[in-house]
Amino acid sequence: MAWALIIAALCIILALGFYAGRLLFLLKQQNKRQQKAKDERIETITESVFTIAKAMEQQQCDLSEGVIRIVNLLDALPLEAPPNYKSKFPHIHALFIEVSGFAILEKRQQLTKAERRKQDIAREQIEAEHESRVLSELEGLKMYCSELSPSLG
Repeated sequence: MAWALIIAALCIILALGFYAGRLLFLLKQQNKRQQKAKDERIETITESVFTIAKAMEQQQCDLSEGVIRIVNLLDALPLEAPPNYKSKFPHIHALFIEVSGFAILEKRQQLTKAERRKQDIAREQIEAEHESRVLSELEGLKMYCSELSPSLG
């Protein structure tokens, strides 16, 4: 009877050990998948920021539209310790703050033509004030993206 209990206990211990090992293996696989997804997200976001910065440099994209997109993308980067973008790119952030109050998408469509034109004129004036400083930060922004995503270099 004692041998039967010992054998049963060993079988239970082996089964639990196998089960624990299987769970550890599955956890390791899940962590690899999550890290891969995170890396792909960083890659996608940095490629988008890089492309928008190039478009802004080549005047294919309004500065205000570009900084809104860039700041939102930088905020979405899944980094453990994200850098302080306000201090790293102060002029991009300053322009973002000034233009972020303007109506966009559906709210813009709800404005009258006169209200839209008034906002466009105000936005263009703000862009003109910040243009040279924002453009000077774009090269640093592209270098930052290249550091995060070596495929951009």
